[in-house]
Amino acid sequence: MIVVAGESLIDLVPLPAAAGSALLPPLLPRPGGGPYNTAVALGRLGSPVAFCSRLSSDGFGEALLGGLRTAGVHTALVQRGPEPTSLAVAELGADGSAGYRFYVTGTADRLFALPAELPDGVRALALGTCSLVLEPGASAYETLLRREAGRGVFTLLDPNIRPGLIPDAAAHRTRFRGWLPSVSLLKLSEEDAAWLGGAPDRWLSEGPAAVVTTHGARGLTVRTRAGVEAAVPAVDVAVADTIGAGDTANAALLHGLDRRGALSRRGLLALDTAGWTEVLEFAARAAAVTCSRAGAEPPYAAELG
Repeated sequence: MIVVAGESLIDLVPLPAAAGSALLPPLLPRPGGGPYNTAVALGRLGSPVAFCSRLSSDGFGEALLGGLRTAGVHTALVQRGPEPTSLAVAELGADGSAGYRFYVTGTADRLFALPAELPDGVRALALGTCSLVLEPGASAYETLLRREAGRGVFTLLDPNIRPGLIPDAAAHRTRFRGWLPSVSLLKLSEEDAAWLGGAPDRWLSEGPAAVVTTHGARGLTVRTRAGVEAAVPAVDVAVADTIGAGDTANAALLHGLDRRGALSRRGLLALDTAGWTEVLEFAARAAAVTCSRAGAEPPYAAELG
């Protein structure tokens, strides 16, 4: 089983406003949050997956829990609380790219507590985004990462930087580097890489067996500690928006590696250029489907052939 740990929230996605209207565009609430989207995408692809987080008991929290169950995601590791659900207001660019403004003060997912243990049979743990920034939950997720890596669990980290949530950029960059010895696969966007001020070779020397970088319309690349490099182009689609595309790529990478028996540090290092190319192409196809739909709507396995 793969465990995805981190926040869930509600994306408020703007709909087109009426021509000539002075009113603000209506906002459509959609389930979201990087880890949540990754878990749902894994469930839709058919991977055994569980979500580890803390959800509100409000109406939004109930909807988020229902979305997990509909996707086949196990929810026994989901904690509940009376605090409100986090909100993210999406701001869409002309090209469909998405920025966000977050409303997270006093919300339920920030109060995540470290679980005593993960279930038997957990082989991989994925973390990232707001959950590794917002305290006190961030420290609990960080402890979970270190604990599970220490007992040999494969780990994927997607830092998915949201600068507006980070009060001290230098401190967060230092904290990020402190996670790397516990990371098997580092996946990040080129924007994340620029913000963090590093490069794949530097990060590989500090822990991960492989670094996958997404480049938007220019596709994905990978570099490994074994010296393998591979690159694939993005799949050309009519873009509705990019919400959830990177999260879908996380799920597709984990699913594709698992299908090849490569969900381990040793497995990552054993993959050759052809193997990595196939994994990246699968991730590119999955992300493209998500980009073709409004909001974070990852594909089902049957849609990818």
